[in-house]
Amino acid sequence: MKKNLNCAIATISLLVLSLLPYAAAQTPVEDAAEFAAELFTGDFDEMRERRLIRFLVPRSKTDYQIVVGVPQGLQADLIAEYEKQLEEKRDPGEPPIKIVKLPVRFDQLIPALINGVGDIAAASLTLTSEREELVDFVTPRGRPVDELVVTSSDYKTLASIEELAGQSVYVLAGSSYITHLKALNLRLSEAGLEEIDIIEADPNLASEDILELVNAGVVKATVVDDYRARLWAQVLPNIVVHEQIKVHEGGWIGWAIRKNSPELFQVLTEFGQKVKRGSLLGNILFKRHYENTKWISNPLDTANREKLEQLVTLFKKYGSQYGFDYLALAAQAYQESGLDHSAKSAAGAIGIMQLLPTTAKDPNVDIEDISSLENNIHAGAKYMAFLRDRYFSDRELSEEDRFAFTWAAYNAGPARVRQLREQANEEGLDPNQWFHNVEYIALEKVGIEPVRYVSNIYKYYIAYRLLTDMEEEGS
Repeated sequence: MKKNLNCAIATISLLVLSLLPYAAAQTPVEDAAEFAAELFTGDFDEMRERRLIRFLVPRSKTDYQIVVGVPQGLQADLIAEYEKQLEEKRDPGEPPIKIVKLPVRFDQLIPALINGVGDIAAASLTLTSEREELVDFVTPRGRPVDELVVTSSDYKTLASIEELAGQSVYVLAGSSYITHLKALNLRLSEAGLEEIDIIEADPNLASEDILELVNAGVVKATVVDDYRARLWAQVLPNIVVHEQIKVHEGGWIGWAIRKNSPELFQVLTEFGQKVKRGSLLGNILFKRHYENTKWISNPLDTANREKLEQLVTLFKKYGSQYGFDYLALAAQAYQESGLDHSAKSAAGAIGIMQLLPTTAKDPNVDIEDISSLENNIHAGAKYMAFLRDRYFSDRELSEEDRFAFTWAAYNAGPARVRQLREQANEEGLDPNQWFHNVEYIALEKVGIEPVRYVSNIYKYYIAYRLLTDMEEEGS
């Protein structure tokens, strides 16, 4: 597998598109989602005329998510505070300027901003010279940010940054961490030291997802902003924040806007002074939201690796028979039962794939005696194939989304997933994409369970792919 992993993942932290009752020239729009999706590159005066500002927001447990209709996270509160400011300055009788939050991957923030998909990239973007050539930053200079090395608790002790030479570091796609690690590699090379192996994470992974993998021991080292590292060290017991090992220090983070937008720059600069870190409101916002997370466990520890080795022949057999990557089936089994065939649920599901006997007896599966290990895996794979072929055979679906929808249906039922896709389409999201689209609707309408289910399976799948890659490279 390439270092830039191609298996996609969704995480628990998510958001949903907000629809608007007003549009250009203060005229109501029948399809506000379609209007919001139009490409637009104007300045603040034109946004006021449109009565619309679009925020590009990457999903993140610490930055922005909506759980059953409730916005959570730092960026959620910052956007809410900005909306309050707009409302306070609105003239009597003037329709409000409405706010849309558009979900994008972190590595898509700046391209989407430049191309007019959104108006403000609302994320903790680090100001770099490369980015400054592309966009303008609204960066209130409250407190500088350092980029720290974070490792798993079983990683070797680091006394200096030079000890990262020759080590692998797994970091957020499209981040400033990659830029700064590359600069560090130049220094290491000039000093005659081996370069760091920089592994760019799957673009659907947020920093928090990577920290969860570090906590589980799947990934040994990463780089994140200091405040984020310290926050998650409070809830992830097996990560170590190396306060003195700084890949970059004294940086500034903030929102980004398109170049040649002087009016928007002025408006946001005024707002930034109100909420910058160190100000009263800024301090409140930075401390308010952060909550615990359900950590994934480590499918690669010794006991779990031994379990997988004992079962791999069966996963390969039925993965091949029904057209599935055997590691994806194994990841699902690990999520369902921890690869424990003796597992039983309160609802009556049994075995390694946690199937109901009634499901196994259904004519579409028709596998006898799922108390047998092999029959249980066979029935799980066959049921997955039935769901995929009956409900998710659309040509428009990518392979990764077909997997994700099928897993979601295995967990929540195909009728519910079909309904979620319809709702996503109604709200201007892509019904053919689980990640960053239908999963947002699932989180809002159903809750965290199906989203976490799919998310965890993809994390386990990544872990298994990392393991097999390491074994192949070592052979």
